[in-house]
Amino acid sequence: MSDPKIIAYLKPTCGWSQGVRAILRKYDLPFEDRDVVNDPLQRQEMIEKSGQRLSPCVEINGQMLPDISGAEVEAWMLANKIVQPNDRQPEAPTDQSCNKHTHLFTAA
Repeated sequence: MSDPKIIAYLKPTCGWSQGVRAILRKYDLPFEDRDVVNDPLQRQEMIEKSGQRLSPCVEINGQMLPDISGAEVEAWMLANKIVQPNDRQPEAPTDQSCNKHTHLFTAA
């Protein structure tokens, strides 16, 4: 089976974003890590594709998963047979929040 095409719209230091990265690394999946804090074009693309302003958002093979935790990404990938279960532990918590100021964007 070939690797899925994954675009992850993430923040550099957000707990939710770190959880998404940890899950994608747990399964050794290549992904595009798009910085929605320091790159306004990436943030705008995320908003247009997801229809909302919260991150992280993960697009897997064209399917947008908006405002999602690492644990939810893992559950979705397992349910959709993108990955097979493994016993590796993620390198970071997969459902750790960040504070309101780092999670929600205000109008630019």
